[in-house]
Amino acid sequence: MSVIRWRPFEEMLSLREAMDRLFEDSFVQPRRAARRGARAELPINAWADEDAVHVVARVPGLEADDLDVTITGDVLTIRGRFPSDAEREESKDWCWYCNELWYGPFERTISLPTKVKFDKAEAVFKNGVLHLTVPKVEEVKPKPIKVKVVK
Repeated sequence: MSVIRWRPFEEMLSLREAMDRLFEDSFVQPRRAARRGARAELPINAWADEDAVHVVARVPGLEADDLDVTITGDVLTIRGRFPSDAEREESKDWCWYCNELWYGPFERTISLPTKVKFDKAEAVFKNGVLHLTVPKVEEVKPKPIKVKVVK
């Protein structure tokens, strides 16, 4: 038989955190596609190592030319537009069965954790995934980054 120590304050804290998360997801930053007219969201992974800042974004269904990637100071912005299936269809003799995919313009802006040298930035696009690597240096003027397609 094992004895488990009861820690009511830890359980209360986790309940409070769960309630905070529920409130924030429901009212402060609702993320569900059910919000008609909402802008598409672009989830990313971002991290820094000793030499550079790295950002990965999945943008399936787009081409490299559909993306606009810019850095201004320490702010990275990725813009684009997901087309809707209705825009691709010529025939209007159909109706939706299920409509859950995001469409429309998207923009994702993040502050980079350090000063970067944008003129040495490298953006590679392969299989619908954008990989961005920006070397760390002192702050410089804004410059657009051309996205290359890798096959």
